[in-house]
Amino acid sequence: MATPSTHGVLFVHSSPAALCPHLEWSISAVLGHPIHLSWESQPVLPPTVRSEFAWKGPVGSGATLATALRGWEHLRFEVTEDASAGVDGSRYLHTPDLGVFSSAMDVAGNTVISEDRVRSALELGAGDAAAIAKELRLALGGAWDDELEPFRHCSEDTRVVWFHQVG
Repeated sequence: MATPSTHGVLFVHSSPAALCPHLEWSISAVLGHPIHLSWESQPVLPPTVRSEFAWKGPVGSGATLATALRGWEHLRFEVTEDASAGVDGSRYLHTPDLGVFSSAMDVAGNTVISEDRVRSALELGAGDAAAIAKELRLALGGAWDDELEPFRHCSEDTRVVWFHQVG
């Protein structure tokens, strides 16, 4: 039986230029074929660079990519893996300060929060609406989105189109 495949996108929001060849090697190792990213300057954090790469691979490759990249200091990235037959999609966010956030995604790209996580937010919030909202925001990756949002915006001359207010 063939291994089911899926696709997704890797957004490297900021990376030191010296790290780029190592990132390409790591991504190539995960996907099983050589890749070369197109790098451009990241105006939010000079002299770092950014890139975007649409990938295809076996289901679970998104998690493997995030795992391969999470240990690099000063790296900000997002990996998405689209839902496929019988399998939820996934989203991984990483910042140097916060580490990795992961969540399931539905076929429309919405973050999915499990019933147990919702129950936990309600319990931890103890009836306080602000506390419940804080817990749900955490479950949605709000802190990661806040930190990555400035890096998602592009300058006028870029060819990359970034998502805004993801999540």
